[in-house]
Amino acid sequence: MKLSLGMRVANSLSLTPQLQQAIRLLQLSSLELEQEIQIQLDSNPLLEKIEELENIESLDAIEDQEEKDLTNELNADYLPDDLPVDTDWDDIYTHQPTSLGAIDFEEREDNRQGSLTLQEHMLEQINLLHFSLIDKLIAHCIVDSLDEKGFLDCDISEITASVQHLLESMDYDDEVEDAEVLAVLKSIQRLDPIGIASRNLAECLLLQLESLAVHTLYRNEAMLLINHYELLISNDLAKLMKQTGLSKDQLKSAISLLKSLKAYPGADFENKDLDYQIPDVVVQKKNDHWFVQLNPDVMPKLRVNSFYSNMIKRADQSDDNQYLRNHMLEAKNFIKSVDERHKTLLKVATCIVEHQRNFFEIGAEGMKPLVLREIAEEVELHESTISRVTTNKYMLTPRGLFELKYFFSSHVGTSSGGEASSIAIRAKIKKLISEENSRKPLSDNVIANMLNADGIEVARRTVAKYRESLHIPSSSERKVLI
Repeated sequence: MKLSLGMRVANSLSLTPQLQQAIRLLQLSSLELEQEIQIQLDSNPLLEKIEELENIESLDAIEDQEEKDLTNELNADYLPDDLPVDTDWDDIYTHQPTSLGAIDFEEREDNRQGSLTLQEHMLEQINLLHFSLIDKLIAHCIVDSLDEKGFLDCDISEITASVQHLLESMDYDDEVEDAEVLAVLKSIQRLDPIGIASRNLAECLLLQLESLAVHTLYRNEAMLLINHYELLISNDLAKLMKQTGLSKDQLKSAISLLKSLKAYPGADFENKDLDYQIPDVVVQKKNDHWFVQLNPDVMPKLRVNSFYSNMIKRADQSDDNQYLRNHMLEAKNFIKSVDERHKTLLKVATCIVEHQRNFFEIGAEGMKPLVLREIAEEVELHESTISRVTTNKYMLTPRGLFELKYFFSSHVGTSSGGEASSIAIRAKIKKLISEENSRKPLSDNVIANMLNADGIEVARRTVAKYRESLHIPSSSERKVLI
């Protein structure tokens, strides 16, 4: 075997740092992109935002204005000869040395209070009760055991064991029994909101009924229904009327009274802070055409700082010059990567709108089946790139705010040989159920037959799966006899 040296030319694909940065920026959400841009602005002196510099006056202009204002103030030559006795100097001659010294707003203490949590609301009321030390300890353990709906999330025996363990850790010899815990629980359940710390829904509703005035209409009938809540939950109204002896009108009025009560006493204390998503793309209809544009509020305007870039010398190999040169190259690559991200996002969003035009025209029923491969082939990009572009990106449309992933869905075959989107089928099922007769609700089999009549070949179990995904109960649970 003979050894020799030779040269060979071959093409290979390698992930350069610039390509890695472009791929990473492509999958960032608008908030994450904003954070990444801020990091780059803090670390790279040659990168700057355009809008931050356009609204700033030059230092010389500010100084000239200050001198002018100061001169005008000091040259004031008119003062009244006779002043009232109680007159202050500032009432007649107000001297303000510079324009920067003006008070644009009055500083006030921020005394706004955040909303109380359920636990804090309960502890405020418990502190006003004349509880002994042990009873107050029991009450704190009960409050700590509440879930977000306001129900008691453990057994009485568990609370008793917890209180006993705390007393032993504090060197108390007292014995706590379940009856004591139950007595404190009864007192807490009558605090605001009524029914708090209930162990189930039936107990919660019963406590609210007991707190109503005795002369409340159908109060006793509603309490009678609570005693048969298993039949009430299963919606077996015929058997419920038989066992309670109530007439049809009485049963209807009693159920209406129950519906007016709060099913979850802690619902008013849930954290209602919503995470608002900022759209990356905005879709509008103008002259019967759908136009797609990037949201200008999330489009960063970046450029290379001209002051530092002019300091770079071509033939200078000093450390300072090399430092500026490297950062200018990083700034240019970053701006290019951000620009490519926006172009790709706009191209993909435009292609999605063209495919899903019926959705924007008539709603979810017009959604067409769409997969990543179709968009990838049309825009001449890889499927993985389309997946990155549509992840955590949102589109604002006249029909609401949607994630780009929403427009991609599986499909079901039709009798004509076409395909129907699963989102469109869900919308049809929801529409059929909303228009049904509540006394004779549509079963899954009937809905499947109705869809088959429209040319959508779908099985009963598929209808059941889509119905459950919409959080719609079965036909037996939807049935209303009164």
